[in-house]
Amino acid sequence: MTIREASAALNCKILHEDFEDENLSGAYTSDLLSDVMAYAKEGGALITIQAHKNTVAVASLANISVIIICNSRPIPDDMLAAAKNEGIAVLLSKENQFTVSGKLYGLLNKQ
Repeated sequence: MTIREASAALNCKILHEDFEDENLSGAYTSDLLSDVMAYAKEGGALITIQAHKNTVAVASLANISVIIICNSRPIPDDMLAAAKNEGIAVLLSKENQFTVSGKLYGLLNKQ
């Protein structure tokens, strides 16, 4: 499943277009950025409410393809600029992390 396919299936808004529409290899849900650095897998999605520039820096270090911000958190301009610069997609969901995580798990693990 690509980032755009996941966005459509999750009813998320894509906040910029400066990324490659890669296939997702999985996802990791956390708001503790040191936890993300230690355990998130390359090529996956980060599901979080941490809407700031440091989230992009951590996603870049972990080679994460897309950040999904939950609960309709406002996204600062400097975060979007950093994500564009790093080629990391940023999606916005109205739903909470539990719901987005469960839905994405189901989508990525269809048999």
